[in-house]
Amino acid sequence: MSCEQCTQGYVLPGEPAGSIVDGAYFHPAPEGSPKSSAIVLLTDIFGLPLKNSKLIADELSKGVGCDVWVPDLFAGNPPFKVEELEPLMPQRPSESITFVNTLRMIVLALSRAFRLYGVRGSVVDSRINSFIQKVKEEKKYEKIGAVGYCFGGSVGIRLGQTDLVNSLVICHPGGCTVAQIKAIKVPTSWVCAESDMTFKPPLRNQAEAVFAARKEKEDYVDYEFKDYRGTVHGFAARPNLGIPEVYDAYKAALDQTITWFQKTL
Repeated sequence: MSCEQCTQGYVLPGEPAGSIVDGAYFHPAPEGSPKSSAIVLLTDIFGLPLKNSKLIADELSKGVGCDVWVPDLFAGNPPFKVEELEPLMPQRPSESITFVNTLRMIVLALSRAFRLYGVRGSVVDSRINSFIQKVKEEKKYEKIGAVGYCFGGSVGIRLGQTDLVNSLVICHPGGCTVAQIKAIKVPTSWVCAESDMTFKPPLRNQAEAVFAARKEKEDYVDYEFKDYRGTVHGFAARPNLGIPEVYDAYKAALDQTITWFQKTL
């Protein structure tokens, strides 16, 4: 189904500079930075084993100037490995999933049905809510920002309905509904791919309309939507390094995230 070379383009260069603390990856704020805020990074479905989330956390910590935590959404057992799933996905908006790859994805998903059930929303949300409550109490953070990628983007949308976070960045989210988006009550920045199998244009446009409709109303919160041409689902977390415009979009999305948290935390 795949080989080592297939996934080299999806793994970011470099080595993480943080450490594992109580099962979560942690990068402390740069020396001299205020300790009043923190960011929680919600990973894609590949979880902590894929080092990309740790490297992104490092960049966010340096760019925003705060602690960054990457909790283990999957309790040590992510449903998929990047080398299993990523080679089956299209890499450009002009491409579609082939019939053969569709069958391979179905077979793979069926083989992981038990794992997928174990990371359903109610389980993961409870795990993340408890994690955020714990670090807020222990570290005395005044504000928490959350950024979610793919699977973690769906978690972030649901988290934005609570009082646990003060700001959100949602990057090409997985499954979500308009009702869930309407329930978000914190400032939210959206990182959108040109072609996205889960956050398709009609849903993406409905999401923006939800926030725009709140203008001049009591429930208005700040928001922004940015679309990145030439990209597909996953580019902000796992850019194909062999496609220059995709890597450039990854870096721009990271800058968008840093700028948003500088503004809102």
